[in-house]
Amino acid sequence: MAIERTLIIVKPDGVQRALVGQVIARFESRGLRIAGLKLMRISRELAEDHYAEHKGKPFYEGTVRYMTSAPVVVMVLEGPDAIAAARATMGATNPLNAQPGTLRADFGLNISRNIVHGSDKPETAEREINLYFKPDELLSYERAGDAWLTE
Repeated sequence: MAIERTLIIVKPDGVQRALVGQVIARFESRGLRIAGLKLMRISRELAEDHYAEHKGKPFYEGTVRYMTSAPVVVMVLEGPDAIAAARATMGATNPLNAQPGTLRADFGLNISRNIVHGSDKPETAEREINLYFKPDELLSYERAGDAWLTE
């Protein structure tokens, strides 16, 4: 069982619709632990760095504009297979295709207003975490019920 870290962003629609607490609760209920958390406004430069692999695609400019339009909550979650666990909790990118009970199925409005972003693989998680957090902003700690710490 690999202990991983992943970056999660509660997008502007999640913050504006007051869903941050529910989003965090779902991840914590899944057994993931918060290693870093902040409310921020993403600069255009940071959004361009984050979405650099999509530059030139039809949705790129709209995505950058949207992600810089209002505050977001960025967090680093950790736990066993954190990336897969977080992605299962989020659901498919398009809320219409997301399984009932996932964040995107329950709260997403459409493919671009889908509440949350999460890293898709370990290399992406490392790159994205480093965009938003300095190493000294991340903490590892024991939490009651973290059976995976002793296994």
